[in-house]
Parts: sequence; structure tokens; C-alpha cells
Amino acid sequence: MSIMESMGRKKPRRTRRSFTPEFKAEIVGLCRRGDRSVGQVAKDFELTETAVRDWVKQASAIAGSARHLALSSSTCRRIDTLLSSLCL
Repeated sequence: MSIMESMGRKKPRRTRRSFTPEFKAEIVGLCRRGDRSVGQVAKDFELTETAVRDWVKQASAIAGSARHLALSSSTCRRIDTLLSSLCL
């Protein structure tokens, strides 16, 4: 088979995966710890970097909404955790 023939063949598409809110919250937590980059976390769990960045962005938006309520930081963290598990 020539190079041109092999270039014309498409890879089979991967089946779309779904992830639980708890798994997404865990991945977001790993990214926020700061000891690994988002790209490294994505690679470690065989995820796309774009998906992980979206999850982090969504969790940050939810956490920002909770902070506007003038609650204690521990309450905001708890709300962030709960909302992340519901909305992601």
C-alpha cells in the first residue's frame, strides 16, 4: 500500500464516552492542586485537554456564582463541590 493510499483512510471514530459528575470533579480538583498541568492530567487519564479545560472553566464559573452570595469560603468550597457534581 502506498503512502497516498494510507493517507486517504480515516481512523475509526472513538465511541463517545460519558463521565460521572464525581469523576469530573476529581479531575478538576487535580488540575486545581497545581502540581500537574491541565495537559498532563488529561494525558494521565486519557482525556482530551479541551474537555478538561472546559470542566475546569465550568467549575470556576459555578464557584464564582456561589462567591457572590457573600458566604464563608468554606461554605463556598462546599457549594462548589456540590454544584460541580450536579452540573458537570
